[in-house]
Amino acid sequence: MFAGIHGQNLSDGLSLAEFAYSFSPFVEEVWPDTVVIDVEGCGLCFGSAYELATIIAKQACAAKQAGGLESQVNVALAANPDAAIHAARRCAGITFTTAGEELTCLGPLPVSALEYSLVDIEDKRAAEIFATLKLWGVRTFKEFAELPVAGVSERLGQDGVHLQQLAAGKTDRHLKLKQAAPVFENSIELEYPIAQLEPLSFIFARLLNQICASLQTHALATNELHVRMKLENKSAHELKLNLPYAMRDQKVFLKLLLLEAETHPPTAAVVAVSINCEPVKPRVLQTGLFIPLAPEPAKLELTLARLAKLVGLENVGSPQLLDTHRPDAFGVKRFVVQEEKRKRRGKQTVNSEQREAIPNSKFQIPNFNREGSKLQIPKLESKDSKFQIPNSRIKIPHSEVEIPNSRIEIQNSTNVEVSNSKFETQNSKFEIRHSQFEIPTPKFTLGFRRFRPPLRAMVEAARGYPTEISAWGKERSVYGKVVGLAGPWRTSGEWWRSDLWARDEWDVAVEARGQRPEIRGQRSEIRGQRSEGPKLKEGGSQFGPNQILYRIYRELRSGTWFVEGIYD
Repeated sequence: MFAGIHGQNLSDGLSLAEFAYSFSPFVEEVWPDTVVIDVEGCGLCFGSAYELATIIAKQACAAKQAGGLESQVNVALAANPDAAIHAARRCAGITFTTAGEELTCLGPLPVSALEYSLVDIEDKRAAEIFATLKLWGVRTFKEFAELPVAGVSERLGQDGVHLQQLAAGKTDRHLKLKQAAPVFENSIELEYPIAQLEPLSFIFARLLNQICASLQTHALATNELHVRMKLENKSAHELKLNLPYAMRDQKVFLKLLLLEAETHPPTAAVVAVSINCEPVKPRVLQTGLFIPLAPEPAKLELTLARLAKLVGLENVGSPQLLDTHRPDAFGVKRFVVQEEKRKRRGKQTVNSEQREAIPNSKFQIPNFNREGSKLQIPKLESKDSKFQIPNSRIKIPHSEVEIPNSRIEIQNSTNVEVSNSKFETQNSKFEIRHSQFEIPTPKFTLGFRRFRPPLRAMVEAARGYPTEISAWGKERSVYGKVVGLAGPWRTSGEWWRSDLWARDEWDVAVEARGQRPEIRGQRSEIRGQRSEGPKLKEGGSQFGPNQILYRIYRELRSGTWFVEGIYD
């Protein structure tokens, strides 16, 4: 026995299919406003079939809070699902049809009311059949059902026969069940409040075991867990686990959840617990036959969780630069497992701007022009043949590089000269048909070595600029008179935040007074000056053996001085 339910003017909220699930687990959603359910065996719960239809119609008029639709529905009971669907859509109220008497209810219906989509007939083909029936003078279900089956098959084909069986209410098919979306959520209300974590862990284990079993049944995993605990003081405490990859290991979930609960414990005793997860596809890992086994990612996640408990969640992860001008600003990013991208196969193309390398050689000699940039030298090709130079030697001023068994392509010539250096072989000499090249002399630039962390300093600045500095640390110390300075340079930012920053920077030359710094100041380029104290020469300065160049800064909010580093 099947029950067709048809509703009109359904409001938003509970759908008709969800409403039908409260009466039978076997539900087919034909259209959003029409469903058919299998009521076989429901008599133990709802009584006879007619009593069940009455209960369905009455419950549909109930409020949404009570599980109703706040709307009237048509209910039809029939021996097959298609007859129940037609009766529910065309007959108002409650309709009951026994087996073999379907035409008693469906006979007066017009042929155009046939739901041909139930037998998988296209619109165009159905329109042709209805036009033919109209020419024959067939107007109702009963007239169509009384036609001889052989004649219908000869003139209308198998589609016509299927429509005739549909009109007679004699189709026999199984329901196309609507599978309810799985909900991976479990909850439990406790008999008495629990204030300790150890007894609460048994509740967590029970709920997680049920969720993992449901995930296993649907071949899914999860990378996000939500835990909601109702407390004795009528408040709620929530925990959230974000996993770097999808898994469904109940033991790992329990350990991570306990660590999270220890880090963020509830403020009162727990009276109810609810756990839900977001289902995702499981992680598929293809390992190679000759690749050594790596540690399980689950163990890494547990280790990170334990570290986060010890040092804090904000101190575990990988450093990440922040989009700000704040000096030394960085954040900590959570570790995420990323799949390795497949490498493209094929020959690697060499960029024309890359330096030329001698094949089969042990060293690569870059070529420079007069300005110090790399210079492209055309390949040396031989019109006749290629020569093997077993032990060639390239001589460059103040350096010597041997290239054994190198192979180059050359033209017949007599000598090779590169900035007063010769390219010699055992048998002959060759000349590069190019201009002379020069090796640039090294250019010393100013380097800066930072102190980690910066040294807190005491600075005398009675005249508005530093005159004497004193800073002491475990590994180094800075003290002495300031004999030259440049600055200040003010930097600030993020004034709209509570942790805004602003500071003045100075470059100062300090008299050593016997201290032994790691790096002495040397001739270097210095930024322009704006102070009125002892000047550093713009463009460069020669410091004596007892003078060292530092960078110091003053925090404007606190007025504290720091030594940021030393110039190399």
